[in-house]
Amino acid sequence: MLSKWEGIVIRTIPYGESHKIVTLFTEEAGKITAMARGAKKPRSKLAAVTQPFTHGAYLIRKGRGMGTLSQGESIESMRFIREDLEATAYASYVVEIVDRLTDENAQISGVYTLLKEALHAMNEEYDAEAITLFVEWKMLRVGGIHPYLHACASCQATDGEFAFSFQQIGFLCHRCFHQDPYVLKLTPTQIRLIRTFYTVPIHQVGDVSLKKETKQLMKKIVRTIYDEQLGVYFKSRKFLDTLEATPELLPKKKNPESEA
Repeated sequence: MLSKWEGIVIRTIPYGESHKIVTLFTEEAGKITAMARGAKKPRSKLAAVTQPFTHGAYLIRKGRGMGTLSQGESIESMRFIREDLEATAYASYVVEIVDRLTDENAQISGVYTLLKEALHAMNEEYDAEAITLFVEWKMLRVGGIHPYLHACASCQATDGEFAFSFQQIGFLCHRCFHQDPYVLKLTPTQIRLIRTFYTVPIHQVGDVSLKKETKQLMKKIVRTIYDEQLGVYFKSRKFLDTLEATPELLPKKKNPESEA
């Protein structure tokens, strides 16, 4: 059976001298893997459309085993992502999150749109670090984690001071801080940001500019949840940690115009 699906290349593995095993995340069928015969050959029609992060339309012939990628047409090659070291690093982390938290042929509402919007935003040179935070927070639900963010996780209060509790995986108000001695107190702006990362689509936000320390706090919270609740190890995150520890490897970026 021949099917045409819109998808994004999230992983490729060399196979033999000239083939690739390509994993796509598609709008219609979720995550699928197919053999791209001859795709490693420079003159192959499949060479360009099977590059990592490519957004395209693909013809796949499905049989009993692995499908075969017969044809592909690029919608967006994501050239900037592949040419910029920082964008490549964050995009690699984003596609690994999607890959690790989804099963083959499982259709999960919203994941394809999230992935597409994240990569397109990075390719438009939006802040890749901030865009990645959207993906990290939104993919928690795919991993079965649903942070309690609309009120106090204990007493349901919506007023007062708030902090993040890793015990509750959500907010606690000042009346309930005693329940968790390790809460991270948050400002109203930080509370709003966490809710934005978790609930608001990327396309509705645009280019987000945040202080470095704000992004560090947002990452600390969400990555601690991944580490402690999901126990998922991401290889690409190790490289991101190296880049953050050695910023001299990256070209200088312009200062944020508006900070939170």
